[in-house]
Amino acid sequence: MDEYLSGLTTEEINEKTQTIDECTTEQMLRMMNEQDALVPAAVGAEIPQIMKAVDILHGVLRNGGRMFYVGAGSSGRLGVLDASECPPTFGIDPLMVQGHIAGGDGALRTAVEGFEDNAEEGVALIERCGVTDKDAVIGITASGSAQFVIACLKKAKEIGAATIGVVNNKNSKLVAVTDVCIAPVVGPEVIMGSTRLKAGTAQKLVLNMLTTGTMVKLGKTYNNLMVDMKASNIKLYDRSVRIIRIATGVDEATAIAHLEKASMNCKLAIMMIKTGMEVKEAEEALTQCEGSLKRAIRTYVQVV
Repeated sequence: MDEYLSGLTTEEINEKTQTIDECTTEQMLRMMNEQDALVPAAVGAEIPQIMKAVDILHGVLRNGGRMFYVGAGSSGRLGVLDASECPPTFGIDPLMVQGHIAGGDGALRTAVEGFEDNAEEGVALIERCGVTDKDAVIGITASGSAQFVIACLKKAKEIGAATIGVVNNKNSKLVAVTDVCIAPVVGPEVIMGSTRLKAGTAQKLVLNMLTTGTMVKLGKTYNNLMVDMKASNIKLYDRSVRIIRIATGVDEATAIAHLEKASMNCKLAIMMIKTGMEVKEAEEALTQCEGSLKRAIRTYVQVV
């Protein structure tokens, strides 16, 4: 037996759920819900580390770098999910935030758990992605023992990239290969070792914080409005119009007119309404303020 694995919190038996197979449906679900309720506090305890990671990621992306999620199994799927939501939500290039899973895209639908032990593929992935010292690599593994993830982080660190770990055990193998290690410990799972449960929930919350916090710092929101989103379907077009109206107080017709004039760029439309600028002038003002709508509006108001 692997001594490292046998000592992991995520591999322990949960004393409070040993009778789950004897429960009524309601009892079983309440048992799971009670365990899930422990997750937010575990994540909250890691905010100092999450804060360090967000500041690192902000610096990386602000200076033209990229961030890469790497993981295996459930952890890898969560990384791909978080990365794939960034372009429509924040209007970024899909290459800026990438998610990669051991075993490739086929592993998103079909479990190929053996790939998590393939260290060579971890190294090869970092090389294929062309990771440089301007980038950041975030390794996600509940146990902290996935060789694919460890190899990715080691190789990234050798290159000089920033490295961040997301794990659900303290003093894991990720500590030695990361600049920041985020480790929300949620305790033993409802079903022993099934880390898609509490551990996966904790990872999802952490990844939400990493990308959302970084994007807010990059000026991808105005107040709490996603002004950089892409109006790529009917729902998002309608949301863009509502965002413009909320941000500026104009009527629907005015919001639509400015959105169309701004080529469906919600942020640009708000800038034009708030300042009276035309398209080109508003674009230049936003560029000068690194895309921060609030800063651009305040700068223009101060100038005039």
